[in-house]
Formats: sequence, structure tokens, C-alpha cells
Amino acid sequence: MSALTVGTVVHDFFVDYLRQQKGLRQSSVRSYRDTLRLFLPFVAKGTGRPVSRLQLAELSLDLVLGFLRHIEEDRHNSVATRNQRLAALRTFFEYLGRRSPEALRLCEQIAVIPTKRTPMPDTRFISRDDVQALFSRLPNLGRLALRDRALLLFLYNTGARVQEVSDLRIAHLTLERPPAVRLLGKGGKWRACPLWQETSEQLALLVGRRVSEPDGAVFVSGSGRPLTRFGIYKRVRRLTADVETTGAGDQRRVSPHVWRHTAAVHLLEAGVDVNVIRGWLGHVSLNTTHRYAEITMRMKSEAMALCAPSGGNSAVLWNDDPSLLNWLTSL
Repeated sequence: MSALTVGTVVHDFFVDYLRQQKGLRQSSVRSYRDTLRLFLPFVAKGTGRPVSRLQLAELSLDLVLGFLRHIEEDRHNSVATRNQRLAALRTFFEYLGRRSPEALRLCEQIAVIPTKRTPMPDTRFISRDDVQALFSRLPNLGRLALRDRALLLFLYNTGARVQEVSDLRIAHLTLERPPAVRLLGKGGKWRACPLWQETSEQLALLVGRRVSEPDGAVFVSGSGRPLTRFGIYKRVRRLTADVETTGAGDQRRVSPHVWRHTAAVHLLEAGVDVNVIRGWLGHVSLNTTHRYAEITMRMKSEAMALCAPSGGNSAVLWNDDPSLLNWLTSL
């Protein structure tokens, strides 16, 4: 197609396009990396060439379609994972089309590969009574008691994503009246979220003398190191091991994302406008936020059905319808 090589395009795609032009965070870059770490060896096997010698002219629609079948049938990945890999490949080939006009036809073909339909992910949340009961029994004594209480309170107050909590720094907090926090969300977009007075007070106690260290992490481990997203998951699940959730899906252990759902549902139940909640949670699409409205409407319908008269026609019952690869690794 041109003097460009696969290695050159992949390198520039990550270093220049994803990081510099799109400004993606490292967690997002890794998602693209994982896709290409799977796709390039698949292409190499199909063409009989090593990855380092792949030619742009050897990339084809059949190979992309074969790869999508491979991750579903051979690797037994879910449809959601298949769709995620397809989205990453669309972005890569769109970039390739900008660099190599000869590849535009292939890019157009890949752009129209349909995304498979998947059911909405499970939306589980914690009831208000269970939230209050949990906070009432959290320990007040112990080396990590203050941090653990502040962590759960912050998740419930803000509905922040776990990566946003891991990236939170002292400089992002405003603990004077009115207290608020700035969160760095997806796509490098900042948003402000108000804090309850109780949350502000707990955070003030937590950061304490570290308030003069603006670049310091708000939530740290017992050794003083910033909590990673995995460390936050582990701690939240331990603290909420006996908490039951409400909503669709099985009753798995509570994760930080369940607190995000909980914040959204409770805001809706309190009468907060869905557009405000969209900004609160940092959703790009209002459709993402509407899922919580559907949950609360279903719960109200179920409650009304329980209160309806058992006989007669005086009420209507409402019911639910039934080494390129090594370099990629180092990113």
C-alpha cells in the first residue's frame, strides 16, 4: 500500500494518536494494547509471517472477521468483549486510513462491521436502609478505620469510578464551604461534584497534616502508598462482605461500581433531575443515565402491585415484561 509498515503504524497509533492527539489515559491505552496484542499474532498466523514482518497490504476484512470469530469461539470471550475489541480495531483502522489513503476501502469495510446486541449489564445497588446499617456498624477504632469510612462515604457521595478514586489527589479537594471535589473522568474530562458536610469532615481528618502535599493521594494504604484500583476493590469487598444488593443479576459481592449505581438510584429516588445526575456521574450519553430511571420505575410498579386490592376491578396491577508485542506489553 505504501512505505509504511505495520510496526510504524502501531507505534505511532499509540505514542502519537492515542496519547498525544486523543489524550487517553493509561487505562484506556492498555485496552487498545490488549486488542492489538491478540490481533497481530492472529494476523501473523493467518499470513504465515512473523509479527515483525507483517505488511499493511496483508491486512484484510476476512482477517478481521476471522479474529472476531476467534475470540468468541476459540477464546470463549463474551459478546461484550467481542464488541470492545471491534471498537478498538475500528479506531486503529480509522487511524490507518488517515496515514495510508490506499487503505481507505478496507477502513470503510471495517467501520460497518455490525456490533452485536447485548443485554444491558446488571445494575445492582444497595438500599438506603442497608447503607445506613453498614455505616452504623463500621469500626471507629483501628489504624485504617478512618480511611475505610471516608472511602465508602466518598464512593456513596460522588458515585465516582474506581479509577477516579485511585487518581484522586489532595489538590482536587475543596474542603471549605461549599465543599466539593474535582474528578478526572474518562477521556481526560474534569467534572466537579459537591460533597456532603460529613464527607468533607471525614476527608479533612483523613488528609490531616498532608494537606500541604497537594500531589499526595487522598486514599493510601497502611504503608502510605496510594491505593490502586485493585486495592480499592479489595477493601470495598471486605468492608461490605455481608451487604445484600437489590436489582438485576445475581447477588455477588459489592464492588466500587455498585456504589456508583447506588448513588445514581438514590439521587433519582430523591427527585434529582436525570440531567443533573448525568453530569454528577460524568456520563457522556443520557441513555446511560436513563437505565437508573427504568429501575426506579420498575421498583415503584412492584411496590404498587403489592399494595393493590386482591380482588375486584378497582385497581390495575402493573407487572414487568417477562518485538512489537513486547513493546505493546511495556505500555
